[in-house]
Amino acid sequence: MVAAAEQRYGPGPFARMAVSSVVKISTYIFLTLPCPAGKGMTARPFGIAPADPLVTDASFARSEHLRALLWWLPLYLVVALIAIFLQPPIPLHSTRALAVAWDMWAHHQFLVPHINGAPYPEKAPLLFWLIHAGWAAFGVNDVWPRVLMVLIGATQLILAQALARRLFPEHAWIARTTPWLLLALAYGFLYGLQIMYDGLLAVWVLSAMLCLVPGPRRNRPRWIGFAICIGLGFLTKGPVMLVHTAPAWLLGPWWCAYARERRARWYGLGVAAVIGGCIILAAWVVPAIHTSGGAYTHNLIFKQTGGRVVNAFIHKRPFWWYVPWAAVLLFPFVLWPRMWAGVVTLRRPLHPGLRMLLAWLVPAFVIFSAFSGKQSYYLVPELPAAAIVMAAAITFLRARGDRIARSPWLGAWPLALGSFAAAALLFALPFAANAGKLHDHWLRDFASVGAPFGVLYLLLGALLLLPGRGELRRIAAASLIGAAGAYALFALAVYPAFDMRPAAQLLASAEARGHAIGNLGLYDGQFEFAGRMTKPVDRLYEGQFLQDWAAKHPHGLVISYPERLDPDDLRYGRLVQPYRGVWMVIWNAPTLATLRRGQQPPEPAVPTVLLPSPNYWRYANVESDRP
Repeated sequence: MVAAAEQRYGPGPFARMAVSSVVKISTYIFLTLPCPAGKGMTARPFGIAPADPLVTDASFARSEHLRALLWWLPLYLVVALIAIFLQPPIPLHSTRALAVAWDMWAHHQFLVPHINGAPYPEKAPLLFWLIHAGWAAFGVNDVWPRVLMVLIGATQLILAQALARRLFPEHAWIARTTPWLLLALAYGFLYGLQIMYDGLLAVWVLSAMLCLVPGPRRNRPRWIGFAICIGLGFLTKGPVMLVHTAPAWLLGPWWCAYARERRARWYGLGVAAVIGGCIILAAWVVPAIHTSGGAYTHNLIFKQTGGRVVNAFIHKRPFWWYVPWAAVLLFPFVLWPRMWAGVVTLRRPLHPGLRMLLAWLVPAFVIFSAFSGKQSYYLVPELPAAAIVMAAAITFLRARGDRIARSPWLGAWPLALGSFAAAALLFALPFAANAGKLHDHWLRDFASVGAPFGVLYLLLGALLLLPGRGELRRIAAASLIGAAGAYALFALAVYPAFDMRPAAQLLASAEARGHAIGNLGLYDGQFEFAGRMTKPVDRLYEGQFLQDWAAKHPHGLVISYPERLDPDDLRYGRLVQPYRGVWMVIWNAPTLATLRRGQQPPEPAVPTVLLPSPNYWRYANVESDRP
């Protein structure tokens, strides 16, 4: 339904409808949402059974767990589903994952991931198998993979709440606020809208931690479940699963009484669980290697693991790189003074639950910092742990009931000021554009659609300044809606630079006629799924290589990515559009080869397709130079 509305109305009206719907839903929630049980409140404490003798302890516990999902889960699902369908899957990450899944599906090669007709050793296959499961049920589409990402995000919230309840059984408020804190982390929400692997990995990490932490009814870990979760993590993203889970297990005696009392059993069964996870991984790796040969084996086992740890072949960054990114990962709460007051005033000895979370968080941060290859989303599986720590810090601060806990100076006013500043910027952009003072094309594109979003951020800032209880929920909802609004603004302003469908349709039509397709530079599968293409795209190089390829394929198409356009691009190209900060031009191969030789090709039989429209303002500067 969402996709049909997008196709019928276009991204602009749909995005405005989405923002309006989100604002109405959030307003309803905050007018009707009851406060959680806590000091001075009359709600029934968690775990106290009702007087009705017909209600059992088990059924009451289940009803309490369901009631705990009542508000934040529908809010997250509605906002995430609206946001994720505002635009097509974004290159390169989402389109590449879909390309791998499609290549496997189209060629019935479900054991070894493939992209562009070649084995893809960079990732294990579990995410692709989940996509295939949906396609087997509903047919090949881009709706199921996006719904799957939203379901994965919702699962993280549910598991994080369960883990918080397990770690702090005597503090029900920590479990109730953990999902609010987690869904409010803007980076995690926006990352969850992409078809990628770390969100699914976070599910297995959380599940493994739930198996590792003894519960009230079982005073020892669930080692079989721990092994299965490690194996599923291996099948999602490989051995990096151990970076997220092994430190908490190895430091078990620091936070777990069972581990202190039974060290030999703790470490012996833990080693057995890790071996069990390796057996699960080997059940896929061994036949995959046997099928694909030596090159795939080297890339899978050595390059993709060891090659990211020391002297990384991609994403090589300094040791301290994650330190500033931590502020981005923890936004908006990094700007909430009350959260920092809670963290700073945590008293020793630390609660065992906090020790467990620190045994998970700190080693993972240090280990990933020591790795040569770094990406911000590598730490996504640690965001639930950070959310529980923040929930615990705020809970303990409020439990003390002192002046610091009630101080208005520790409220959400920095976030409100930030929201007002974003609104002012969005209001100012059109005036700056009309005055000719905007030279960055991204800001110029935002200026054309930014004013309505300025109103949104103005309202969110006012929401953050409201007094009274529910401060944390107001921050969480404002952050969630603000992040969705930023995604909608992105979809309205610059989505043509990330929409591969028109180009994919042109390329798929050429492929159907038996024409070869070449790509100047590295090809990441960005057209493969959108065009349902089944034949490999050739990688081309400038110079004689291009000349020889064009001579061999006189009806072929070539894709190039110039940083700047010139009049020949608009005159002789088949299709031109913005593409991720540069441009994308699709050529008839002989035409491009002729231009590269410094000669003038014949006039094209059909005019060049200019996207998003021939009247797009950036074409005017090039048009003025056309002959």
